[in-house]
Amino acid sequence: MAAPATPLIGVLALQGDVREHLTALAQASAEARPVRRPEELAAVDGLVIPGGESTTMSKLAHLFGMMQPLRERVAAGMPVYGSCAGLIMLAEKILDPRSGQETVGGIDMIVRRNAFGRQNESFEASVDLAGVAGGPVEGVFIRAPWVESVGAQVEVLAEYGGHIVAVRQGNAMATSFHPELTGDHRVHGLFADMVRADR
Repeated sequence: MAAPATPLIGVLALQGDVREHLTALAQASAEARPVRRPEELAAVDGLVIPGGESTTMSKLAHLFGMMQPLRERVAAGMPVYGSCAGLIMLAEKILDPRSGQETVGGIDMIVRRNAFGRQNESFEASVDLAGVAGGPVEGVFIRAPWVESVGAQVEVLAEYGGHIVAVRQGNAMATSFHPELTGDHRVHGLFADMVRADR
């Protein structure tokens, strides 16, 4: 049986911790490249939306002509994974949006920005993540959002402190925390497997 082809996964490179995701994807046996333009988005099998500042990311997506192509590809079922700000970008609704802030959508969830506190309240915690073998993953929570509620089609993958911090709906997955900052690449491996399965 032939080995599955290496998936080509983009990292939305408008703002945020792009390099760390590129490194984690490479460690998870995926080919990874930055994506800034619609034609680059069209060439990838899946996409990571990184952590960063969700309001800035939303504005830059419009500025670079990326918001509509992103919405179309996610709606069409392209595998996508968002961490922290990326989780906010994949939400259907934000409880406390900044003025003009928009999302890509793709996961039927309502999220709260900066729910775990400010920058100086950032922390790390072990998180039991469904679908990831080998014990808990280390979650880095930096001004992290949480998921207030989910629709019937959304699978809750993890909770922390009584709040939902990881979800999946079809080919879309998101975490409140940053696995790309830990050196543990199992979450990226799970996403790479999702992309392979989709292909």
